[in-house]
Amino acid sequence: MAGCCDARGCDTFFGPRLAHQLASRYRRRGLDRTSQRLVDWLVDQGIEGATVLEIGGGVGEIQLELLRRGAGRTTNLELSSAYDPEAAALAAEAGMTSRVTRRLGDLAVEADVADAHDFVVLNRVVCCYPDVEALVGAAARHARRGVVLTHPPRHLGSVATLTVVNGVQRIRGREYRAFAHPPETMKAVLLDHGFVPRHVHKGAFWQLLTAPRPAAEAV
Repeated sequence: MAGCCDARGCDTFFGPRLAHQLASRYRRRGLDRTSQRLVDWLVDQGIEGATVLEIGGGVGEIQLELLRRGAGRTTNLELSSAYDPEAAALAAEAGMTSRVTRRLGDLAVEADVADAHDFVVLNRVVCCYPDVEALVGAAARHARRGVVLTHPPRHLGSVATLTVVNGVQRIRGREYRAFAHPPETMKAVLLDHGFVPRHVHKGAFWQLLTAPRPAAEAV
């Protein structure tokens, strides 16, 4: 999982070991398929000179790929600081340090922790946050041109799987919990904020939901 939006348990579940694994994988293989689809959609929207806010971006690999493709600058918003050393190393290797900003904070409860950006990205993040309407609503309010997110499918199988995962976390005394939120709820929030949401990919584990703002309404 790339990032975390629920402060409870993040520092232990999303720790330095996972950060190192993610950074090492990116160095060896580049983006995974889900992340690549997300980047491709953003590039198709016209990323040249654009600003991108990624909520729970982990080690920042999506941001680096967008910067390589012409994005102007990126901001990463995280609740766990465990990713920062690995993210800093990757940005330095790519020569992108001056174009990447990393901050700690919860956008759903601290609206001023980040400014508005052209695009807001939530990759494998909404499943970590209990109040999906608050999180997606906050993302929408900070996006001028579009929001893109990935989420697990919601069906009996996924709900059962996450129930087991959360049960194991509870037995181990960990606070972290995962959620399979209703996709229609997320779509409704984005629609209420003036975006046009639709699923452009529905995979077995991750679905890609894009939500551009109509060009005439972009601010």
